[in-house]
Amino acid sequence: MGLDAESGKPLLLLIGSSSKRNREFILRSVAPRYRLWLLQPAEVSWEAPYVAGNTVVDNTDAVKLVEAAREVAARHDVAGVFCYDEGLVWPAAFVSQALGLPGNPPEVIAACRDKNATRVALDEAGVPQPISIGVASLDEALAAADKIGYPVVLKPRGLAGSMGVKLAAGPGEVTAAYAAATAVSYPGVPVYEVSVLVEEYVDGPEISVDAVFYGGNCVPLALARKRVGFAPFFEEVGHLVDAADPLLTDPELVDALRRAHEALGFHTGVTHTEFRLGPRGPRLLEVNARLGGDMIPYLGHLATGVDLALAAADVAAGREPDTAFTHRKVATVAFLYPERDLTVETVTVHEDRLTPPVHSAEVLADPGAVLRLPPRGYIARYGRIITLADTPEEAQVDTAGIIEITGRPLEATPAEVAAR
Repeated sequence: MGLDAESGKPLLLLIGSSSKRNREFILRSVAPRYRLWLLQPAEVSWEAPYVAGNTVVDNTDAVKLVEAAREVAARHDVAGVFCYDEGLVWPAAFVSQALGLPGNPPEVIAACRDKNATRVALDEAGVPQPISIGVASLDEALAAADKIGYPVVLKPRGLAGSMGVKLAAGPGEVTAAYAAATAVSYPGVPVYEVSVLVEEYVDGPEISVDAVFYGGNCVPLALARKRVGFAPFFEEVGHLVDAADPLLTDPELVDALRRAHEALGFHTGVTHTEFRLGPRGPRLLEVNARLGGDMIPYLGHLATGVDLALAAADVAAGREPDTAFTHRKVATVAFLYPERDLTVETVTVHEDRLTPPVHSAEVLADPGAVLRLPPRGYIARYGRIITLADTPEEAQVDTAGIIEITGRPLEATPAEVAAR
């Protein structure tokens, strides 16, 4: 079980910690039950209250990471490998495989990380999804769009969070969409020669499902209805999680979820899977082999009482997670963006305006931060407001004025002016 002799708590290898503002809730949930040993390139900082030890290592390098993990395992009884960072789930899989711990083989995680590989696996399994063609040039993108039929969506092959994803309504918009899809990157994510996917546009609401897989069971725990902005981009600007959402038990959706993971070979852990609800039913967009971002697991905890972060840690340790809802509420998150590109001067939360159903309001940008809106930048958020109520109608309230920003507008570059 990997019990530590001193505390009696199992030890998990934590591969990366990500940012405090977006992921501290995970460590706050997990640390009371598990000892955490952090492996990352930097020394411990904000993670200090939650970790029992650390190793400084390049955790994007699977060989170095396995070597460092073996050194920890030689001195401690390790129960599992815990990772929730998009760019690190693949090297983390090598660690669990090398140490014989619960998890999925690296090739399974690679198939989730690589959207083209996901498409191939799901197509062979007959899972409903958009038509998708991988391309390596603008000419190939134009040919693929003509073959699929407009409108089409262009997206980076290996990224998440809707970064670089853009709608093209006709040939004249494919050039800008291809440029947007090839202009973004993320640490630890491979760059593919065939780097962009051109896909059929499925018109309808977009949702995500965070589900736990353990012992042959698939249990959907948090279904988030996504709000997007900055059209023709698909920037995620908010989410709503309703514990009573009928889609959580919708046979067609749950069947697609199960068959997709079976096709990919994913059997142990928590995933974040995205769908569009088109006129012909749900169409699977992507499977991410990690907890959802944008505070969705936290919203799920507020709405259902099920701690998704702790469930992910339990499965990593080979324990059966607790998935029983204790209550049914509605939680939302709204992300705040500036009206234009700017350099942040101040961001202020007006605490006196935090009245129900507002649960919390937090600053996401420090003085001096540069915020650029799509396509010049992504996730340019300066604040986050979470609400909690009994119904979706009660949870969606006007939050204007709760968080205030001041800043210096950024002048457009010559290239940006020419592109307008």
